Order: sequence, then structure tokens, then C-alpha cells
Amino acid sequence: MSVAALHSSISVPQRVHQDRQARIGWLLVAPALTLILLFIILPTLAVIVLGFTDYELGYQSFHFVGLKNYIHLFSDRTFRISLWNTTLYTLMVAPASIILGLGIALMIEAEPWAKSFFRTVFFLPVASLIVAMATVWQYMFHPTMGPINIILSMIGIQGPNWLGASNSVLYSLSIIGVWQSVGFNMVLFLAGLTAIPRDLYAAAEIDGAKHWLDRFRLVTWPMLGPTTLFVTTISIINAVKVFETVKTLTEGGPNKASEVLLYTIYREGFVYLRVGYASAMTVVFLAILIVLMLIQYRVLDKKVHY
Repeated sequence: MSVAALHSSISVPQRVHQDRQARIGWLLVAPALTLILLFIILPTLAVIVLGFTDYELGYQSFHFVGLKNYIHLFSDRTFRISLWNTTLYTLMVAPASIILGLGIALMIEAEPWAKSFFRTVFFLPVASLIVAMATVWQYMFHPTMGPINIILSMIGIQGPNWLGASNSVLYSLSIIGVWQSVGFNMVLFLAGLTAIPRDLYAAAEIDGAKHWLDRFRLVTWPMLGPTTLFVTTISIINAVKVFETVKTLTEGGPNKASEVLLYTIYREGFVYLRVGYASAMTVVFLAILIVLMLIQYRVLDKKVHY
């Protein structure tokens, strides 16, 4: 038998086997692809198309208005306020939750006993119902009966009207946001700390890194690069998506001081029923998220040691 014939006789069964494996692979991923198509891709395309219309919920007809929604959007005072409030909220919540999550993870990792207890305690806010816990925070922030102001009054400080004053409501919501996010970030950082080889610390100590701060700077922080990148991404996304606490506690008030993007989109689409205008807001909201993620990955990914 010639070499060409032998090669042909061998390659045909291999191609059949490869085709069979490819078909099985497509069958295995088909359910996930179907769900992604139905619940992510098609709704996103629908939102983009509706953003160029004047569609209102309950009306059967609508008209394409081009960029009218987007032109009106950037002249809308409420949208500008909500964009600014969301930016401030994110700048307060994301860094604080990352730093506190890392600090708590380092303390728990260094603690030789009761690790499971502390992990559970700090993770409880993540597992709790946000609406239920928002009610608890509403009581804690009460200007007269709340425990926070009562404790402040004991040391001679008059506590503010946390959720009822324009100059303090966003800070109050940020405290709740940090409390809500720290536990999740802690668990991620604990996973990253566990994956660091102990030999690196021994080698660093031999090289002269005797102080814990030197070991953190030379070993822990560089090795936590991928975890930190992921935690930063998740923290920013969760902060930008704030909605439940605003809807439950303040409904954007007082005087729009706690108006955030998702609450503005919700109100335009489901209260005023202006779905076309709300869709344009959603497209801008998604574009902001994508730009933030791209900037973040371009800046941080270069500094990450995988």
C-alpha cells in the first residue's frame, strides 16, 4: 500500500471522529447558548432598537425618532443628577469595600482559630435579603430612635438626619453599600491568599523581609494581582448597579439627592411608562459600564502577575 493511500485510510476515520466530537460539543453547549441568546443578546438588541423610538408601555404603535431620546437625555437635569450621584456613590463604595475586604481577609488568614466563625459573620450581609436589611438600616439611621444617633448623643455629638437630609443621604447609602459588599470581597481575597505558596514567604524572610509589611509588599500584594483585578471589577459593577436600597429607603430623595441611574431608568420605564426613553438611558448605562471595564483592564491588567 502506498504512503498516500495509507494516509488517506487513517485520516478519514480521524475526520469522522473529529466531526462527531464537534457535534457532541455543540449539543452540550446548545442549552447555554440558547439561554444567552434568549435572555441576554435578544433583550439587549431590543433595548438598543427601542432607544430610537418613542414607545410607551401600553400603546400598540410607536415611531422611530432617531437620536431624539439621546439628545434629550443629556439635557435632562434628572439624568445628569443621577449620573453624578452614581459616580460619587461608586467612588465611595468600591474603594472602601475593596480595602476593608482585603484587611479583614488578612486578619482572618492570620488568625489561628475561629476562622470559620469570622468568615460566616462577615459573609452574612451577602447572604441576607437586601430589602429586609434595608429596613433594619432604616431603623438604625432613624434621627431620634436610631441606635447610631443615640450612641452619638451619649458622647455629645448631635447625629444628622441620615436618610432625610440632602447632604447626608448619599453617605448613608454608601455605608450600607460598603457593609453589603465587604463580605463578598473578603471571601474572594481569602481564596487568593490561600492560593499563595507558603514557600514564598519563607524565601522572602530569608532575603530580609522580616516585617509583615515587607512580606505583604513583596509577596502578598503581587500574588493577589489577579484576585484584586477581579474584585475591583465586581465592586465597581455592583456599586454602579445600586438600586434596592435606594428604592426601599429614599426613592431618590430628598430633592433627588439619592437619585441614581438604575432608579431613574426604573422610574422612566415602569412609573412613567416611557420605555423608549428608558431604553436610551439603559444603552448609555451599559456604554458607561463597558468603558469603565475597558479602562480598568488596560490600566490594571499590565500590573497583574499571573
